[in-house]
Amino acid sequence: MNPQTLARLTGMLFLVTYITSIPAFFVFYAPVLHDPGYITGAGPDTSVLVGAFLELLLIIANIGTAIALFPVLKRQNEVLALGFVTARIVESAFIAVGILSLVTVVTLRQEAAGADAASLTLMGQALVALHNWTFLLGPGFVVGVGNGLILGYLMYRTGLVPRPMAMLGLIAGALLCASGIAVLFGALEQGGVAQSIASLPEFFWELALGIYLTFYGFRRSVLVSEPVRTTANELAAAA
Repeated sequence: MNPQTLARLTGMLFLVTYITSIPAFFVFYAPVLHDPGYITGAGPDTSVLVGAFLELLLIIANIGTAIALFPVLKRQNEVLALGFVTARIVESAFIAVGILSLVTVVTLRQEAAGADAASLTLMGQALVALHNWTFLLGPGFVVGVGNGLILGYLMYRTGLVPRPMAMLGLIAGALLCASGIAVLFGALEQGGVAQSIASLPEFFWELALGIYLTFYGFRRSVLVSEPVRTTANELAAAA
């Protein structure tokens, strides 16, 4: 495919990750995440199921961004390009486990009528805790490695996007990984002010990348010079 077509596809998929993930977490999952008695009450199950559906679309978009970029990024470093694809898949696996934990809460609420309320509440809280851990280890850590450090480095080396933007990705990835580790070991509160501030650069890096690739594509000067470099490398290898 034309590299510019891949660029715009990648940009749109990055924007889809925002359209799906933000409403799912902050709106549709809110009843089950913030109400300890959700599992024993008359909770809005449809809201949680809509959130699960949006996150399924998020998984598709996540993996799609990596697949679309791989043919272009592997020209710079095939190992790191494959590492980016792997990181996206691992992140999506964490998200999938989080989805399963919350839809299980919905199933228990619907089908465990008559069970001990205290036991159900404890089980529901355990499943929500599982979701919180998947959110920390996936979007809160693996994203920093894949989307931040690996993708930021590859974009910086290739020059496919402006280098200051790519530098933001490197900084964002380092901050997200550091804050994720701090939360893991109890130095920071999950979802607290410090972690939220540390996550902002990653938020703006991916948003800026999505907008730039959607409307501008890859930098044309880099794409024009790429065939020249490739031909020179092939001639040198043949010699």
